[in-house]
Amino acid sequence: MVTGLNHKTAPVEVREKLAFDGPGLEEGLNSFLQIPEVRGAMILSTCNRVEMYAHVSNPEMAVDSVKAFLSEFHSIGPGALENSLYFYTDRDAIRHVFRVASSLDSMVVGEPQILGQLKHAFEFALSKGATGILLNRLLKKAITVAKRVRTETRIAENAVSISYAAVELTKKIFTDLSEKRFMLLGAGEMAELAVRHLIKSGVRDVSVVNRTYERGVELAREFCDKGTCEHGYYYLFNRCPLIYTP
Repeated sequence: MVTGLNHKTAPVEVREKLAFDGPGLEEGLNSFLQIPEVRGAMILSTCNRVEMYAHVSNPEMAVDSVKAFLSEFHSIGPGALENSLYFYTDRDAIRHVFRVASSLDSMVVGEPQILGQLKHAFEFALSKGATGILLNRLLKKAITVAKRVRTETRIAENAVSISYAAVELTKKIFTDLSEKRFMLLGAGEMAELAVRHLIKSGVRDVSVVNRTYERGVELAREFCDKGTCEHGYYYLFNRCPLIYTP
């Protein structure tokens, strides 16, 4: 069974509330496994989707149990999730997992990040002994299917991420990006990809605005080539671009 929500069914503020980040992933996985109907489990949590994969003994009962779990774990009223969640069982669930792994269900079809995120989620659940035989077989097959899709089709021939598509669109508008200033809102995976694509396009002036200072510093330090500015901030290129917004 697959239970979840994504960029098609829920706005970003709802997806953020249901995300399983850091220690929350292990805590969530352990709690997920406590549901009586669940025999094996995995949680896939990205910026565009939160999905609960499970081998269950009774799908009908498990649906209500998983909804109750998500509501209680994230302290969200059940009504707030009613129009956002989707449920797949049996063959429909398998087909959905294959589509997700192959990036056919992504915001940008063909983007490669989701396969890496799926692998990471699977490896994490596997390391915790959470998956069980059936989910092991399903996830391994999904990874194989995704690789076949990428090698046997032209799915990744064009823009393969939101960040790449955004930079390519910007280049069409401004042509030469080397003299332009850019500001990144957020310091997550998409922001990091954006920095890499901007660098390849000759950009030398990037600012970072982020909710947490530590992650903003981490991103700036990763691409820093000048040290720190007079304020003690790490900066990416030739000015003081790290803007901390609490």
